[in-house]
Amino acid sequence: MGSVWMYAPEIGYGAQQSLVGFTVEAADGVIGHVDRQQDQPGMQHLVVDTGVWKFGRSVLIPAGAVTGIDTEAQKVHVAPSREEIKAAPRFATDSETADPGYLSGVGDYYLSLRT
Repeated sequence: MGSVWMYAPEIGYGAQQSLVGFTVEAADGVIGHVDRQQDQPGMQHLVVDTGVWKFGRSVLIPAGAVTGIDTEAQKVHVAPSREEIKAAPRFATDSETADPGYLSGVGDYYLSLRT
């Protein structure tokens, strides 16, 4: 199954590939666009600006939730639905990306969606 914090090998993510600005799309619609990304091994994730959809809120999506990257169309496809991402633990500040407790909660939440 792989780690929730790593890109699956089959999605075609290239090491250090910038996804900033890419549109993030769930099966049921667009979520937003990649604002920032963390590429540190074992902690890979995207910070997605959801714009007006979530009242300007950003969400943190672990790399393991990414199901595909379309470099030409500049799109990142994710497995969770819009509602599942909306229900994920809230992301407030970049300092949380270094908080093991917060990351553990996010990881557990996304792992629970795989069952």
